[in-house]
Amino acid sequence: MSQPRPVVLSGPSGAGKSTLMKRLMKEHEGLFGFSVSHTTRNPRPGEENGKGLMKLPMLLGATLLPVADVISSEELETSFSYYHFTTKEAMQQGIDNGNFIENAEFSGNMYGTSKAAVEDVLAQNVICILDVDIQGVRRIKETDLNPIYISVQPPSMDVLEKRLRDRQTETEESLQKRLEAARIDMELSKEDGLFDVVIINDDLDRAYEELKDILSEEITKVQKAQP
Repeated sequence: MSQPRPVVLSGPSGAGKSTLMKRLMKEHEGLFGFSVSHTTRNPRPGEENGKGLMKLPMLLGATLLPVADVISSEELETSFSYYHFTTKEAMQQGIDNGNFIENAEFSGNMYGTSKAAVEDVLAQNVICILDVDIQGVRRIKETDLNPIYISVQPPSMDVLEKRLRDRQTETEESLQKRLEAARIDMELSKEDGLFDVVIINDDLDRAYEELKDILSEEITKVQKAQP
């Protein structure tokens, strides 16, 4: 049986993609793994350097959020995102050497997914999730990874702004940066052929059923391969 295809998940902050994935992985425990990204930003309090494969069900536990489409950036980072922390020099060298399948820069910090990180997850015969921005999507399309490309979008900029403001974790400056990035993301997501599917998350239950349906074939592959 062939390996399950990886999943590239993209969308602006506040679109609800993390909430959707947490709900999916609570229902399908042990079937997904996250590639541990690299970043040059400083670790936040409580963050540890990535330790290779991070199985999502192990990360949820008591930090699993209610089924709601508003999550704080702190909860998102500590329960859903793990990083290998590195220097700009070291990361740039890795990029120059072709060790990364995608990389991008946001707010002066570099982020990227290494080939080794993805291979670590695929070796476990689980569905590898890559959470990347539009730049990352375009770069992955230049590789032979052959993932399923999914974009999760908010129904409107007004709804997205309310979600981000309700978090109360952003300064006005950082909020405006996120909103501008979201405007670009929402527009580019309409480009023909960039994504296999674009999910408009105006209703969490409906969006979740759509996501689950898209991934049903890959989920079945993993279930059949497990003892």
